[in-house]
Amino acid sequence: MSIFCRDKLRSVHGFILKFLNNNCPDLKALYEGPRADRRVNLTVVVGVVPLEKKKPQVEKAFTAVTKEFSGVGVGLVVQVPWKFEQAILCFRFEEEMYYARATVRHLTFLGGGFYQLGFEMNEMVNASAYPELPELSEQLFECE
Repeated sequence: MSIFCRDKLRSVHGFILKFLNNNCPDLKALYEGPRADRRVNLTVVVGVVPLEKKKPQVEKAFTAVTKEFSGVGVGLVVQVPWKFEQAILCFRFEEEMYYARATVRHLTFLGGGFYQLGFEMNEMVNASAYPELPELSEQLFECE
């Protein structure tokens, strides 16, 4: 490997190290103070079905990706600053669908047209409580 190639890689490595050091959740805790609940960074697709008056708003359902999980919460990355208070979150795990009723806790602008939508998951929900969920969640997770 030539010296010029090594210098280019060194500058790439330097940028990545600086970027990670300034955005690492573990390091942020040092200057922001520790959080009450630890976070796990995990990116998976989740279906979101807003609730209005405890009824699923099927026409407003969408998919998002998770940013992180806590003991009872999840942060999603979305492109629209959604305005609702509760939702059913749909998770596919081991070939099955799981549903959780969740309350919005925060909406934070991340930049570049993206927002973090933070939820506190209140309870796991049986699909029989909302008959429209199984078909809707399959549509949301449909592969093209």
